[in-house]
Amino acid sequence: MPRPVRASEMPPVVSAHSGHLALKPAPINPEWIIRGTPVARVGDHSTSTDEASSTAVWDCTAGEFRWYFGWDETVVIQEGEVHVTAADGTERTLRAGDIAYFRGGTWATWRVDDYVRKVAFLRKPFPEPLATLYRIRNALRSPTATSVLG
Repeated sequence: MPRPVRASEMPPVVSAHSGHLALKPAPINPEWIIRGTPVARVGDHSTSTDEASSTAVWDCTAGEFRWYFGWDETVVIQEGEVHVTAADGTERTLRAGDIAYFRGGTWATWRVDDYVRKVAFLRKPFPEPLATLYRIRNALRSPTATSVLG
């Protein structure tokens, strides 16, 4: 079993050109595919020392599929486009240069007519009790809370 990497062993800056990351197959769950034979690949860029966030490049060929976002994910479309339908029925077309956020624990339908490439910033959500404490802490730090509390 590999030894975990300590924060002191990680470089302070990790950089790479997104077009030069090695992409490896990242098959879409066959049960999620609605139409076509989409082929997805991913290139890992970096992971935080606490493993609660990561950055990757992902691409996909034509097809339509449902996608489950297990983590919060912000994407920046680099090339191509994707038609996204959220669980509430809202639709968006994301093109090169667009930024979108997908809340962890949600589903969306992705329709790729030709090809799409994105940079994905993923963050593991806090467990709810911890998230509540974090929101309380943030509320107490806000200028409004300070003036209300004295």
